[in-house]
Amino acid sequence: MDFVYKFPVVRGKQAKKEYYIAMVPLKMLSRLFPSDDEYVLPEYRAQRKLNEARIPVISKYILDNRESYVFSALAASIDGDFKFCSSTEVPDVGVLEISMDAKFLINDGQHRKSAILEALQEDPSLGDETISIVFFADKGLAQSQQIFTDLNKNAVKTSNSISELYDSRDGMAVITREVIGKIPFLNTYTDKEKDILGKYSSSLFTLNTFYTANKAVIGRRSLDSADAFLYRFWSCVCLYMSQWKELENKEITKVDLRENYIATQSIVIQALGRIGHYLFMHPEIDLDSCLKGLEKVDWHRSSNQWLMRAINQNGRIITNKKAAMLIANILKNNLNLPLSSDEESAEKTLKKTLSE
Repeated sequence: MDFVYKFPVVRGKQAKKEYYIAMVPLKMLSRLFPSDDEYVLPEYRAQRKLNEARIPVISKYILDNRESYVFSALAASIDGDFKFCSSTEVPDVGVLEISMDAKFLINDGQHRKSAILEALQEDPSLGDETISIVFFADKGLAQSQQIFTDLNKNAVKTSNSISELYDSRDGMAVITREVIGKIPFLNTYTDKEKDILGKYSSSLFTLNTFYTANKAVIGRRSLDSADAFLYRFWSCVCLYMSQWKELENKEITKVDLRENYIATQSIVIQALGRIGHYLFMHPEIDLDSCLKGLEKVDWHRSSNQWLMRAINQNGRIITNKKAAMLIANILKNNLNLPLSSDEESAEKTLKKTLSE
């Protein structure tokens, strides 16, 4: 090897094979992993095709959180000559010398790498910061494909709810956590980890459901006064949702509530979010007086008013945005709030559908 890269590394062993962990300056990534735009059939690639849409999102994350961004290690295979020079004091610490003619193949982290390179164009000062890379010896395409599979096959995407529970950068996530925590009924019955609840779950709602509804409430407005409004809004909702109160007073069971009413369905929370948005945009309306009208709403699944709004012809819950609007229309009528032109148009379309 005439010319080599030299990386201080720690040597490890897995499955009787050696690997090496190095801290690599970000500015070195473009040299180690030059972009290759040539199209290669999936069966001849050792990694998935790059999803270009993800790159600016990750790059923005780096630039927006310059003092606090964090990345896990990249994994790469070395296709070429290399040798590990062990230190005399600690045998598994030393220098990895890699021929400059060697090629490096990313087994895990291709989107992170591409996003870092894009961020470097905006902020070159990132270049001296480092990312850890786990280097493996390249044993051919089949093994590289297997490494990619093994690293990604068992990865579990975190739920939206738990992401919002832990996210301190997303203002709406922070506000949603605080509001839910302050309202006893919601705090008791909101699952803060899962996005999908089982039939016999002790919870009725997910944190993500309220996060999504709260974004609809506030829209594009500033979050400055959002927490106070959202607390008052959801407190009033809890006060006037009849079946919620009945559950709280142990007059009905969770099973009864789930099976016979739609009052806890996610799409209903989104419909309430639409109501909240209207009230947020009209601060002259008294929340308590207005939302008291929720007591008049018939939330029974069997009620004809929910057909093709919340319940389809097969008896299943409809979960699209149109359903949220149509459910909100019923609520607006009970709260004596006017319908928008789009909402009136949706009502006409529904009536036409039901009459066919």
